[in-house]
Amino acid sequence: MRTLITGGTGFIGSRLAMKCLERGDYVRVIGQENNSAERINRKLIETRGAKVFLESVTNKERIFALVADIDIVYHLAAAQHEANVPDQVFRDVNVTGTRNILEAGLNAGVKRFIHGSTIGVYGFALEGNINEQSPLKPDNIYGKTKLEGEKAVLSFREKLPVVIIRISETYGPGDRRLLKLFKAINKNVFFVIGKGNNVHHLIYIDDLVNGLLLVAEHKEALGEIFVLAGKNHVTTNEMVNTIAKVMGKKAPKFRMPLVPFDLMAVLMGALFRPIGIQPPLHRRRMDFFKKSFLFSHEKSYNKLGFIPKVSFRHGAEKAARWYTQKGYF
Repeated sequence: MRTLITGGTGFIGSRLAMKCLERGDYVRVIGQENNSAERINRKLIETRGAKVFLESVTNKERIFALVADIDIVYHLAAAQHEANVPDQVFRDVNVTGTRNILEAGLNAGVKRFIHGSTIGVYGFALEGNINEQSPLKPDNIYGKTKLEGEKAVLSFREKLPVVIIRISETYGPGDRRLLKLFKAINKNVFFVIGKGNNVHHLIYIDDLVNGLLLVAEHKEALGEIFVLAGKNHVTTNEMVNTIAKVMGKKAPKFRMPLVPFDLMAVLMGALFRPIGIQPPLHRRRMDFFKKSFLFSHEKSYNKLGFIPKVSFRHGAEKAARWYTQKGYF
């Protein structure tokens, strides 16, 4: 298959690219090099045979050319973690960029268009298991624009074979986002903010990639929305204690109250964002200690046969081993 992956120099996109290359697919990547991780990922997938183009999904003319002869599109590019850019950047990439890829896919007659969305469209904690029909209440510009992107995808449902995947928090070898947490625990400087009882339902990278490949193959996936989450959920306390245990460290005992840090996050965001500086603490970073997500596997299992296999304990062991091998500690 001739496969195109947007956001292919990111963590998820680069691991998906390598899996597709292993299967013998032709892989074309549209990506960025905004940091050292993306540069490393680019070199990694290029050495495996991927054709990488450093381009923005906002460049409509270029996107049409790059999608022209493609069979399957995995659209993973997104403005996501930036806390020092205007809201318009999120709209340009997550909404306009998505429309550009959709129109290019329609023009090329692609056989499947898989749109990578986020659990951020749900907003804050919901009662019980969250599924594909749960209320959507995004509470930040990232979640709001990703929901707009979903609506754009669904508007093409009658003329393009689309699938939407809401991706849970993803971790494993190659991830640099949770690296900060592993590093802090390794140095014995991490502390929990709040009670630590909020729930995380992470997904290990290999499980996610397998899920993405499934939706590209199953007819039952067409026009549908799926949440992909991991084998088991953990509280913040359980997550931190598990990481400490697999690294041979003592579990952090020191904790701080939530409210003062929440106020600091709001204040720092208000001060730093207008001058284009990434604040050291912002509201989305505080979500780690506040938001709770517990997802149902029912739809992804019944329609796709998707069964996540890697427990958080096993995944944390693999991630810690990879960080150690790469010299991050």
